[in-house]
Amino acid sequence: MAHITRRPFLSHYRGTGTGHVVHLRRGKVAHQGVGQAFWFRPLGTVLSEVPVDDRELPLVFRGRTADFQEAAVQGSVTYRFADPVKAARRLDFGLDPATGVAQGTPLDQVAGLLAELAQQHALSLLASLPLAEALAEGPAAVRARIVEGLSGDPRLGETGLEIVDTRIVAIRPETEVERALRAPARELIQQQADRAGFERRAEAVNRERAIAENELQNRIELATREEQLVAQEGANERRKAQEEAEAAKIVEAGNAERVKIAAMAEAERMRIVASAQAEQTQALGEAEAAAVAARMQAYQGQDARILLAIAAQSLAGSLPNIGTLNLTPDVLTAVLSSLTAPSGGDAS
Repeated sequence: MAHITRRPFLSHYRGTGTGHVVHLRRGKVAHQGVGQAFWFRPLGTVLSEVPVDDRELPLVFRGRTADFQEAAVQGSVTYRFADPVKAARRLDFGLDPATGVAQGTPLDQVAGLLAELAQQHALSLLASLPLAEALAEGPAAVRARIVEGLSGDPRLGETGLEIVDTRIVAIRPETEVERALRAPARELIQQQADRAGFERRAEAVNRERAIAENELQNRIELATREEQLVAQEGANERRKAQEEAEAAKIVEAGNAERVKIAAMAEAERMRIVASAQAEQTQALGEAEAAAVAARMQAYQGQDARILLAIAAQSLAGSLPNIGTLNLTPDVLTAVLSSLTAPSGGDAS
């Protein structure tokens, strides 16, 4: 907004960076441009200030589609005054020289013009599209139709307007229709959610089964290892028993060998003893034989009665003890006869 300072017979204008001022004095342009500052006489001056910044115009209107369904279009149009001089000539942007207040509502006129033009092009497009297609592809198509229609409108060019941007935010049907249209999608989403839930449960069941199988496999593995351990322990015990038996056999063999050696030694000792005894006996026998031979040599040539007496004496020494001896007369007669017989003669 311009700032005007009043003095007696003169006033001072100071503009802004977004306002293009046109100063007409006696029908001729005295000053124009953005950010101007000058003195002027209020009585002979006409001031017009055109904004040159971008302006945003919201658009909200309702239309009917090809299948007779109501739809609301929401969007916006961004515009600016590319030629402020033309705009000042076609629209009332005049300022009160005394206060600097705008005397008209040119921006409302521009907003109405743009809204009507945009609505006209958008509604003509919606009328040719069914609701489903308008909802799916409508925003881009409506935007393209509005941009094309506004860019080719000669009134905007004559007014000095330039369309900067056009946006269509949404195209929405009535509440009941929108709820009905959302039902299949919601049902599909619910089905997908149910399917996802089923898949999660199936995955959980598969994981539980995998865990159970792993546990069973671990138990089988542990049982197999335990069986192998028992078998190995049994083999170790058998090997230990075999080794102990072999050791016992070795010990027994050693003992037997020692017994055998001891027996052989004892047998050798007994043989030696027996040989010594035999030699001793032989020596004794030879000695006895020599004694007997000597005795026989000594007895040779002796009287038979002497020899008989010696024999009787020897026989008596070798006979057992006799408690009672009965001598008959016949025995005594024979003995006496033998004793009285001549020596060296026949005893008969």
